[in-house]
Amino acid sequence: MAYTSRPPSRTGSKPPEGGKFRRGGPMKRKVCKFCADKIEIDYKNVSLLRTFMTERGKILSGRITGNCAKHQRLLCTALKRARMLALLPFAAV
Repeated sequence: MAYTSRPPSRTGSKPPEGGKFRRGGPMKRKVCKFCADKIEIDYKNVSLLRTFMTERGKILSGRITGNCAKHQRLLCTALKRARMLALLPFAAV
């Protein structure tokens, strides 16, 4: 009896149009908040910076927040600067 190593793959098939799907329909594309609303990133704006951190004090990734690469880099710098000035915590206790 001959065994094949793998079943034939479907490399030619494409996913349905509209991106990935979830239960309610296609997933909504996340938009960079800073690009859309023309908001400046400033280390002194603690209330804005807190929205991009977890409860534990970790920085959320751009994939989760929807930020573009440019603004994600600026956001990380601002968060780290605010931490050094004790405006934000390094970690939750």
